[in-house]
Amino acid sequence: MNNRMNSRSLVALIVCAALAPSAELPVRTVVLYKHGVGYFERGGTLGPGESARLDFKAEEMNDVLKSLTINDNGGKVTGVRYDSSIPLNQKLSEFPFQIGEGQPLSAVFDQLKGARVEMEFGPQKTVGDIVSARLIPGDKDHPEREQLTLLMDSGELRNVDLSAASAIRFTDAKVQLQFREYLGALTSARSKDKRSVYIDSTDSKSRDVRAEYIMPMPAWKSSYRLLFDESGLQPTLEGWAIVDNTTGEDWTNVRMSLISGKPISFVSQLYAPKYINRPGAELPEDQAVAPTVYGGAVEAAKKAPVAVPGGRGGGGGGAMASRAMSGITSGSLNGAFTPNAGFSLGDQIQLNGSVSSSIAPAGSATEIADLFQYSIKDPVTVKKNESAMLPFLQQKIAARKLIIYSDANKTNPLSAAELTNNTGRTLDGGPITVYDAGTYAGEALVETVKNADKRFISYGVDLGTRISTTQNSRNDNVREIHVHDGLLITRSAVIQKKTYAVRNVDPRAKTLIIESPVRPSYKLIDTALPMETARDVYRFEVEVPANGNVDFPITEENVYDQQTAISNITPDSLAVYIRNKTISDAARRQLQQIADVKTQLVANDKEKSNIDGDIQNTTRDEDRNRQNIASLSQVSGQQQIVQDYARKLSDQETQIAKLRDRQTALETQRTSLLSQLNGLIDKLEF
Repeated sequence: MNNRMNSRSLVALIVCAALAPSAELPVRTVVLYKHGVGYFERGGTLGPGESARLDFKAEEMNDVLKSLTINDNGGKVTGVRYDSSIPLNQKLSEFPFQIGEGQPLSAVFDQLKGARVEMEFGPQKTVGDIVSARLIPGDKDHPEREQLTLLMDSGELRNVDLSAASAIRFTDAKVQLQFREYLGALTSARSKDKRSVYIDSTDSKSRDVRAEYIMPMPAWKSSYRLLFDESGLQPTLEGWAIVDNTTGEDWTNVRMSLISGKPISFVSQLYAPKYINRPGAELPEDQAVAPTVYGGAVEAAKKAPVAVPGGRGGGGGGAMASRAMSGITSGSLNGAFTPNAGFSLGDQIQLNGSVSSSIAPAGSATEIADLFQYSIKDPVTVKKNESAMLPFLQQKIAARKLIIYSDANKTNPLSAAELTNNTGRTLDGGPITVYDAGTYAGEALVETVKNADKRFISYGVDLGTRISTTQNSRNDNVREIHVHDGLLITRSAVIQKKTYAVRNVDPRAKTLIIESPVRPSYKLIDTALPMETARDVYRFEVEVPANGNVDFPITEENVYDQQTAISNITPDSLAVYIRNKTISDAARRQLQQIADVKTQLVANDKEKSNIDGDIQNTTRDEDRNRQNIASLSQVSGQQQIVQDYARKLSDQETQIAKLRDRQTALETQRTSLLSQLNGLIDKLEF
């Protein structure tokens, strides 16, 4: 057992020789955004030949690879490496050896036959090539031991006891590197969620290195306290930012900034290997020619024998269309990085060493294009997996107390305040807790407010004010009549009046804001102008006296047009428009002419319909008379009756002829009336 422990200790020695310590690049600056990313700046000293290691979660790698920028201040950063997303088993299978769990050192060395090792046995060193290694089981007289067979430079084979060696070193740098990479893969795999990025340097002296990148982060949250004193004038507004450290490492004395706004950001799949399916292409001449198989003759020729080939069993390979393939070149990470070629937030944060910091001892707030930045005045420390509340605002703000009534289904308005942002900075949206004269008064929610803009907030129910509404409406008469292109266009209006009855039972006067919906196609009439109009409501300001009542009416009208083809309007409906006082006498005469022609057309259609009915009735009578004549003609003594039916049939034929003549005349008259009507309609315009 002691020998086994000694062999494992030798593995540890090899590991220590293979793995070099990584330089530290602690976090110096953190900038958190509202859209789910954070900007980080790390800095530290990279010694000669050292590598700095940055650890991330797997889901963070896409953003890191998209945004990582290195500033080495003129040094030689030779490249950036990172743990790939290849499964561990696949990574380890590429090495020429495997180190299993609990595996003895001899089993590892036996996989490295031919590798040259240098072993120390006290002051004596032994150098040779590995021939084999084995574990010799113990017995009652001898403990278990590991034996290594070496080929010495003299050509002799020598067995050495691994447990007796105080140090073992591979003289081949390639084998050392393989051990380093193998053990590095095992180290990175201990955490399934952790991935490492390595910054390598081959410079001969130490250099200051900064790394900057973005990665997914929880959006920072803002909350406010609005503090009214007993006078209720110009309260104090306090702003607090809530930040969450989910990075897995402490933020110690970092510069913290918070960005309000939502720049465009997206995730691009850069971490996972991407494989492209490529089409196959071959030249026609590269195709092999298939053999031809000839069948035997069916019948011998009677003349000179002639060889006649039979059917072929197989043909030559067809030509394949060749396709050009574009080359793909991959860039190298070797070489120094260009300073100042990365992510920039403006002049407020020192990026890449080229811009000065604006973080003043008292803190600052600055516009950055469409974004707004809050800089925390003092360095911030937030432990990993912890959150913090950071103050970013405390100053007086212009405000006035009032009440707001928005929901006509409720009886009481809401206690509210009108805030005017005179802080000189953008106020990020968030919840507001209101304190009035040192007492909790309620809570509100406000969206982002730019400087010099204002918002209303409501934080409670005003039980001392009651409001009821009454509503009535009426349809106004036709206001205008126009005719164009044969269409009669009328303009009418619907007028609606809504009255707010306000009752204040408190011994103090109040300012009431009534929000009335903005309705499409309706406009205000006979009403005081609103103090302002939002996207979907009018806001009216009403002063309500102490222990008093106020009625506030809001009147709106909807003016609408209707159009109808004149050819489809009945004479009675035209008579209504003719009597309307809004049209001129000339227009009235024109409409009267059209109405007269339409009246004649109605009479024509009615008479024609009657004639059609008479013809149908007379035709049915004729059929019955013919049937009677046919049946009575076969009976003796019925000749007189038959003659009577015959005379009736003759009279009916004469009647039908006259009706059809009148029918034809009516059709002619109708055609003439339609032509006259169309002519009148074409000329009608007012």
